Amino acid sequence: MLIDLYIYYRVREDDAPHLVARVQRMQTELRQNLNVTTSLKRRPLAEDGLQTWMEIYSATSADFQTTLDATAAKHDVLSLIQGKRHVEQFVDVLSCA
Repeated sequence: MLIDLYIYYRVREDDAPHLVARVQRMQTELRQNLNVTTSLKRRPLAEDGLQTWMEIYSATSADFQTTLDATAAKHDVLSLIQGKRHVEQFVDVLSCA
């Protein structure tokens, strides 16, 4: 069964340019090494100086999150995030039936 990961978190507006560079390098590495589809999004408006961002990883294996966590640490992504990275997993409805 393939899993889509949706990971959201908050980042200070001042840290956003630094974080985008780190996440882009991380996602490039994951695409090249694991052939996963990646995406990076954010809400259009900041709230109290914080932006909400979302990383998306489509059709990943069950053990992908372990690799993702290690790659995020390698690229020092977590140091610029405010609070927790929230991870949501979804599967296609037809594969659940």
